[in-house]
Amino acid sequence: MRSLILLSFLSFLIQVHLSGALECYVCHNQEANNEKCLNTIKTCEYGEDVCLTEIKWGSTPYWQQGALKQFYVSKRCSTKAKCEKHRKANMQYCTRIWYEDWKCSECCKGDRCNYYVISTAPKSVPIMFLRATLTSLISMIIFNKVF
Repeated sequence: MRSLILLSFLSFLIQVHLSGALECYVCHNQEANNEKCLNTIKTCEYGEDVCLTEIKWGSTPYWQQGALKQFYVSKRCSTKAKCEKHRKANMQYCTRIWYEDWKCSECCKGDRCNYYVISTAPKSVPIMFLRATLTSLISMIIFNKVF
């Protein structure tokens, strides 16, 4: 009985922690995914449930003949709906052709999930793993007590 109460309390603490405010890396039009883009973290506002990352490839803002192309990285908090709308709007420009200007966007869910630019990292795996582990542990304790 005592172990069941302890597990219930642990489950409650985990849920409180998981429902806390999201944290995202933030930066605006940085020339690379370093320094500010990897060191500035913001606690998102209520309702902002995803991190948005955008990368642009193009000429400097004040175009001149023969200007070199470079990356521009932006990261911020967003709502899932706004992020998906932004991502969909950029989809047609996400060509990644080196001689053309292009831009791509990505939405991810989970604290500081936007560390990488256009990430291939798993999204929210630690949370899902934690929930599955907790559920398995509770089930094992209950079935051991019943049988």
